[in-house]
Amino acid sequence: MKLKNLFIALLTSLVISSVIVGCSDDKPVTASKSEQAFDPFDHSKEVVVPESKKDQFETAFVEQCVKREMLAAPNSDKDKFTRPCTCIANELSKNLTAKEAEKFMTEHENPVSLTFKFENAAYHCLQEKAPPKDSGFTPVTQ
Repeated sequence: MKLKNLFIALLTSLVISSVIVGCSDDKPVTASKSEQAFDPFDHSKEVVVPESKKDQFETAFVEQCVKREMLAAPNSDKDKFTRPCTCIANELSKNLTAKEAEKFMTEHENPVSLTFKFENAAYHCLQEKAPPKDSGFTPVTQ
């Protein structure tokens, strides 16, 4: 009797599991928009910044940059800081988002993302020397 009950339970579970597996569709499950993971590096859905706004940003950034550098080195010439500040502003405006431009221009704040971009642009623009070329020296092996 026990063996018969075990056999019936096993057969029932096999039938139920085969029906459940047979009912699934082959379509992959897609997450809804609210369930999709946030990707901070995906700027494809952001509003494109118009060129006029980028020009305004560059002008305001250069003015702020030169003022800041003049405060740090008061006896220096203003023209000394204009070129590197302009280079940094140009680099920043290449990947400028609408939110960053708005924060900087209207709210007078520097978003964290703009700070990171500034550091990369400053590194790019302030390298004064090219890396040394090969000296042509080859060690003598004996």
